[in-house]
Amino acid sequence: MGDEKSTAAAYERLSVSNVQSLLDSVDCFLFDCDGVIWKGDTLIDGVPQTLEFLRSKGKKLVFVTNNSSKSRKQNAHKFQSLGIQVTEEEIFSSSFAAAMYLKVNEFPPEKKVYVIGGEGILEELKLAGFTGLGGPEDGKKTVQFKANTLFEHDKSVGAVVVGIDPQINYYKLQYGTLCIRENPGCIFIATNRDATGNMTDLQEWPGAGCMVAAICGSTQKEPIVVGKPSTFLMEFLQKQYKIPTAKMCMVGDRLDTDILFGLNAGCKTLLVLSGVTSESKLQDPSNHIQPDLYTNQISDIFDLLSS
Repeated sequence: MGDEKSTAAAYERLSVSNVQSLLDSVDCFLFDCDGVIWKGDTLIDGVPQTLEFLRSKGKKLVFVTNNSSKSRKQNAHKFQSLGIQVTEEEIFSSSFAAAMYLKVNEFPPEKKVYVIGGEGILEELKLAGFTGLGGPEDGKKTVQFKANTLFEHDKSVGAVVVGIDPQINYYKLQYGTLCIRENPGCIFIATNRDATGNMTDLQEWPGAGCMVAAICGSTQKEPIVVGKPSTFLMEFLQKQYKIPTAKMCMVGDRLDTDILFGLNAGCKTLLVLSGVTSESKLQDPSNHIQPDLYTNQISDIFDLLSS
């Protein structure tokens, strides 16, 4: 019981008394997107002013999203369509992380990558110099269970990347499974294992974790996870920005990805309640992932410092 109390007391609500010290101690803010910046295609109140304010204070802003459906370029367009100026270089998506994992680990360019996921993964693979197969175009394909039917798959596939896929079907499951089980040395990569996501502003939907679990089930293998909370993205970020993690603050709405990602890397952490985590979930004794601070939404930073 004593331990539970001490961990429960580990986080504080963001307030007038601690917001200035947070600002002073951080050079770079890492923001999750779904549930923090927007929900679906709806911007969360007060986001543009808050981001502008942090930039005016000389803070570096980086957007780290597990959503693999878009590439960095597509994400930058989404920010701009919502009236926020963000460059591709400031965005680290799990689709980009999957392509960078292959590049860093010298994946042979003559090998192909089968994608269970969206256009974003295919676009990032292409930019990194790899050939992607599958993706949305396999969304309408079907399988037929007939006698003496052999399901053909490309023997040159050396990696299967699984992300969020609203067009998941049995054809893709069989294709990915055969590649992993039958192609020698084929790597199984998950963009992330989020159980759910804010695909629209009104409710949560099954996340990439659901598609990843299906392939785990059929292959009996565990994937290499490249998105949050894996530290792969953080190592990549560090090489690019040369900012010590102690001077970074990870801001997110999900305890088991965003906050754990920040904690694993030694960043400060701020949980916002504008996405999938409620205050009661944070305070539940069964929750052992504790942020440094929590608040309702990111505009509280601006409101508290302006008050």
